[in-house]
Amino acid sequence: MVRRFRGESHHKVDSKGRVSIPASFRRVLEAGDPNWTDGLSPEFVIVYGDHRRKYLECYTMEAIEEVDEKIAALPRGSMERRMLERLFSGLSEPARVDETGRIVLSSKLRQKIGIDGEAFFIASGDTFQIWKPETYEAEELAKTEAWLDDLPEDTDPLVFLDGNRAE
Repeated sequence: MVRRFRGESHHKVDSKGRVSIPASFRRVLEAGDPNWTDGLSPEFVIVYGDHRRKYLECYTMEAIEEVDEKIAALPRGSMERRMLERLFSGLSEPARVDETGRIVLSSKLRQKIGIDGEAFFIASGDTFQIWKPETYEAEELAKTEAWLDDLPEDTDPLVFLDGNRAE
């Protein structure tokens, strides 16, 4: 079962907000939707509520269910639970991939991140993100490059998986 998104891709967004989802992402969305079968369109959830983020975070149905279960385990009425419910339930939109492999980004979502004619998709493990291409290049790509540039030339980034820190 495919559970992780891989890769990045640029796609045109039409005037109605329709945009194609990368084909490899669609396979992960299908695998992550327990209700999906051949001939049906996979569903997923787009979370847009964190005002600090300049992108949309897209969760498979299984991934958002894991988040929902963790939120439900918090004490009822606690500030953390209320805020997380608001961010992940209230400030999110259900989405469905249509028969042509496209989704519709509502005007609210497009305005949130400033998308007009093009969207940039990038994998992020068990989620994927949708960015305005210029914002991604100016902010996130620069962060990644700066992080790598700060490491000694012979550092293999995989060392961080063992809990090591570069000195």
